Amino acid sequence: MAPTKVILLSCGSYNPPTNMHLRMFEIARDHLHKMGSHIVIGGVISPVHDGYGKKELTSATHRCAMLRLALHNNDWIRLSDWETKREGWTKTRVTIQHHQNLLNSWLFDTHDIKHHSEIEDMDWIPANVRKDANAEQNPIQVKLLCGADLLESFGTPGLWAEEDIDAIVGQHGLVVVTREGSNPNRFIYDSDVLTKYMHNIIIVTEWITNEISSTKIRRALRRGESAKYLLHDSVLDYIYKHGIYDAKRSSAILQENCVFFHAAKYHRTQKERQNLHAFCKTTS
Repeated sequence: MAPTKVILLSCGSYNPPTNMHLRMFEIARDHLHKMGSHIVIGGVISPVHDGYGKKELTSATHRCAMLRLALHNNDWIRLSDWETKREGWTKTRVTIQHHQNLLNSWLFDTHDIKHHSEIEDMDWIPANVRKDANAEQNPIQVKLLCGADLLESFGTPGLWAEEDIDAIVGQHGLVVVTREGSNPNRFIYDSDVLTKYMHNIIIVTEWITNEISSTKIRRALRRGESAKYLLHDSVLDYIYKHGIYDAKRSSAILQENCVFFHAAKYHRTQKERQNLHAFCKTTS
């Protein structure tokens, strides 16, 4: 049987987009190709709407700009800003279904979509698929790429509707990249709904673990600590330029410390002079 063509779709805040966010795509693609059952023809990042309301969430304008910089030289991962243009927050299930429906419409030219869609709305579709417009197209499946933490969140009461989990896992499928200390197979075993669709869940083990956290990066930036090699250099420059996350360059912190040191030294010298003058007066 011929391998299934897939596009990996990742949803999230990307606040900011880190090197590990992109690394997940590479790890997943390597694993799927080694399995021989899938061919990854593209990757898509869909940042969440501002209405998600997460603490410290910077604007979608900034997050999309940072993603474009991070993906500037990437030849297979694209940005989809569809979610950010909606009137409010969109469920993950709806986001996946939108991209799958749009892709199907393009592949099979439903409603003559190739001639009536906005170019920017289709830009996430792999270039080779868009260019080969007249060729007979085979189905391409959109799968949700995520970390083990998202998989485990399915077990949080009230967080996910069961019909959403059914649609995401049953109709589309998951590609889950493990994190250190996680046991996704055990979690699947403990969940009736995930066990039901376990054939549609692919677990990818990350042996070179790197627990990069956007939360910790924002904290480091706010404290004037270096975030180099955690983010793309152009993304880091953008953050400093626009003052996102109250980021301070480490050189600025050093300069502040130098000013404080010299001021303290001057104040101490003045105090010492005053004390010496007072001593001379009492002994004269």
